[in-house]
Amino acid sequence: MAADRFGTTRAGEAVLRHTLSRDDLRVQVIDYGAVVTAIEVPDREGRRANVVLALDTLKGYETVSPHFGAIAGRYANRIARGRFTLDGTTYALPINEPPNTMHGGLKGFAKRLWQVAEVGETHLTLRRRSPDGEEGFPGTLDVEVVYSLPEPGTLRIDYRAVTDRPTVLNLTNHSYFNLAGEGAGDVMDHVVQVFSDAYAPTDATQIPTGILAPIAGTPFDFREPTPLGARIRQGHEQLVLAGGYDHTFALRGSAGMLRPAASCLCPARGRRLDVATTQPALQLYSGNNLDGSLVGPSGHTYRSGDGVCFETQGFPDAPNHPNFPSTVLRPEETFTSSTTFRFSVI
Repeated sequence: MAADRFGTTRAGEAVLRHTLSRDDLRVQVIDYGAVVTAIEVPDREGRRANVVLALDTLKGYETVSPHFGAIAGRYANRIARGRFTLDGTTYALPINEPPNTMHGGLKGFAKRLWQVAEVGETHLTLRRRSPDGEEGFPGTLDVEVVYSLPEPGTLRIDYRAVTDRPTVLNLTNHSYFNLAGEGAGDVMDHVVQVFSDAYAPTDATQIPTGILAPIAGTPFDFREPTPLGARIRQGHEQLVLAGGYDHTFALRGSAGMLRPAASCLCPARGRRLDVATTQPALQLYSGNNLDGSLVGPSGHTYRSGDGVCFETQGFPDAPNHPNFPSTVLRPEETFTSSTTFRFSVI
């Protein structure tokens, strides 16, 4: 297990970058935000590249990163108007994407230093204690995230959390993938499949309306492998509202069981990604808000569509939608979930 100094936070905290490796797969993670800064894999010609968008400096992750590679929490995705009611008490959260709360608030989990609990050549365990009232959420929450390389070509992320008071919880890794290589341009030619039959339409502020709509006959139908850009510019109301894909798909099968969620293939390079998860939903995000203001380690700017996210998670705004699978965590319970990212070449 190799580690090197990545930088120092504005608060004076040292941040380390940890390198995991197994055969042809190399993954780098910093303990700030539990951020995955690199996933290096070969293409069909054996040429290696980092396939996730990243930033060169810690300052970038502190100030301008759109959650590149980070663990989003305490509640990933959106909560409407920054409010929810739990057991008769209404809680108010910071509004950081008006009029809603996004990815846990002003700092969330992505802009906090995590503690290294265990390290090895193929695994890294990070922990943090989120105090009662942090970003408005109730309960002291102890969170553990384990990055591991259990077999060749596979990155696995295991989540575990316990609380001392009833709270709500939604955790995901927010990596932006470009299987042609970081900085290689847009991913509209990437061929995507999502193992889902329904998605969650949103209102004008991208809060789910509460219904699950069939994807058949819509631009959201990825039941068969389809280029990401094939229908992204259609005038469908939902695509117009989000500026592309930024929608939750209800996954098939039983939550709690590791099962296929999505796949993605870069035809030009032959790199393939298969995503599996125990979570009930997947947020497909086509990097709509990348505007060219960020520059990656390649020296190239990131523009809209230069990365695609496969965020395995609970449903957004679930605390305000009783018909969605519950994201409530109680003291007598332990939250666990797992997601795997398996890389191969065809």
